[in-house]
Amino acid sequence: MGRIVILVLGLAAIALAARTMLAGTALHAPAGPTAPKRQLDDVRARARQLEREQQKNVDDMTRKIDAER
Repeated sequence: MGRIVILVLGLAAIALAARTMLAGTALHAPAGPTAPKRQLDDVRARARQLEREQQKNVDDMTRKIDAER
């Protein structure tokens, strides 16, 4: 009986030590977005902005062509 108690306490101590050492690794998600995620979000936002600008230019050109007719 005493050996089982010691074994359980030893395993608990090892698990606690492992959990403490891994606290800053992949087991815990970072608080905010990572740098690659932010960069990808910035690229997506810029692509949407460029699409809006291009669509506006096309609409302007279409209005000019229709006005000349």
